[in-house]
Amino acid sequence: MPLAVSIDRAAPGDAGLMAAIHASCFARPWDETAMAQFIAGPGMLCLVASASEESGTGPVGLLIARNAAGEAELLTLGVAPACRRRGIGRALLKAAAAALRASGAKQLFLEVEHGNDAGLALYRSFGAVEIGQRKGYYRHGADAAIFSLAL
Repeated sequence: MPLAVSIDRAAPGDAGLMAAIHASCFARPWDETAMAQFIAGPGMLCLVASASEESGTGPVGLLIARNAAGEAELLTLGVAPACRRRGIGRALLKAAAAALRASGAKQLFLEVEHGNDAGLALYRSFGAVEIGQRKGYYRHGADAAIFSLAL
């Protein structure tokens, strides 16, 4: 059975599950308190992806973006390791782009670690253009590529 994905805006009660998804994706995860602040914050877009297949249904991804003055910034995008390479990140980014565009954003800025080939490919497939770098941006010393995506 193919994977069916649904994307929903996060509600205040989703902070814990968002923190759990983030912890499965990143070495330095954001906690439930941080997630609750993002969900409640002005200009914030918090999305949760849920997937269903034969093995079950549940939350498997998240995206958090900030929108202000016609520009948006992608703060995080993560998909649970067991569900990667199945279109969930693409679905989250597509939904975010549509929501941000509808709220008046004209440009979305994204950062990704230079070694994250899947992230780089995803952003480029949407037409994002690399506009710069941040040397040593990540705590472990890796550089970040900065992308701009016209909405």
